[in-house]
Amino acid sequence: MSGPEDTAVCLCPEREAFVKCHFDYDPSHDNLIPCKEAGLSFTSGDILQIFNQEDLNWWQACHIEGGSAGLIPSQLLEEKRKAFVKRDLELVTSGPLCAGMGGKKKKKMMYLTTKNAEFDRHELRIYEEVAKVPPFRRKVLVLIGAQGVGRRSLKNKLLVSDSQRYGTTVPFTSRKPKADERDSQMYCFMSRHEMESDIKNGKFLEHGEYDGNLYGTKISSIHEVIETSKICILDVNPQALKVLRTSEFLPYVVFIEAPDFEVLKAMNRTAIESGVVTKQLTDSELKRTGDESERIKRAYGHYFDLCMVNDGLDAAFRSLRSALDKLSMEQQWVPVSWVF
Repeated sequence: MSGPEDTAVCLCPEREAFVKCHFDYDPSHDNLIPCKEAGLSFTSGDILQIFNQEDLNWWQACHIEGGSAGLIPSQLLEEKRKAFVKRDLELVTSGPLCAGMGGKKKKKMMYLTTKNAEFDRHELRIYEEVAKVPPFRRKVLVLIGAQGVGRRSLKNKLLVSDSQRYGTTVPFTSRKPKADERDSQMYCFMSRHEMESDIKNGKFLEHGEYDGNLYGTKISSIHEVIETSKICILDVNPQALKVLRTSEFLPYVVFIEAPDFEVLKAMNRTAIESGVVTKQLTDSELKRTGDESERIKRAYGHYFDLCMVNDGLDAAFRSLRSALDKLSMEQQWVPVSWVF
């Protein structure tokens, strides 16, 4: 299974490549570029074709839609800039293409395991090499968002809309089943010892404890849904993307962004009236939802295939279903590690 290092780019100078940008760049504000007029502007999410990487610090690229080519900072230069390696930046001279830039490449913090749920704050999101592939259906649909933005409502609406196309996992728990509960319906039951052992051995995508009992999603249960030829819908913690965003799962990652405060408040009332949730959120809790939504977007936005605001369940559902239908009709840009 590939890991977080796939977000970095190590390109061979002899070949052209395509990259997805994970930051905004405006050469007119760059004091390092040798010629501002030669720079190429781009925004996060743009796809660029890189056709010359011979210079250590400045690559030549163009937008895939066409237009003039220009200079963009190399992976190495941008790593140094984002890591605030001042002594390297002070070595810049007026030579061609900033050829005086020196210093060693910053060693990146890597994961000991792809199943590590801790967010790597040292990961530098710069360029990701991508490839264009024919239309195909993703194996997993991942819904990401802060608590209260309607992920579960969208998930349930999709499941009900087409049970032949969509499925989901049954969570595992260490608690004892109630009198009217059957195994593998609402929950899969297992002993705490077994569950702790499986967690230790990396068999769970995510897990947590509530009221003295363990709960979690087993990785094998995702494969079981996929093997039925259904798209497995998951609404998980964004840290789980470290594991999911690989060729093993081929996920389509959708971020459900929090709407304006008043809309969020109305959504909470509607959810209570329909029985989806039972708790009335306070104004401070609703504000925290908005703040958490912004934090998730900043920290994990480079993983998202689609960002949408759920300011109305029916409209959000139609937008999501339309985006999913397009996957089977249009070519897609995917991480190059999924292809080669």
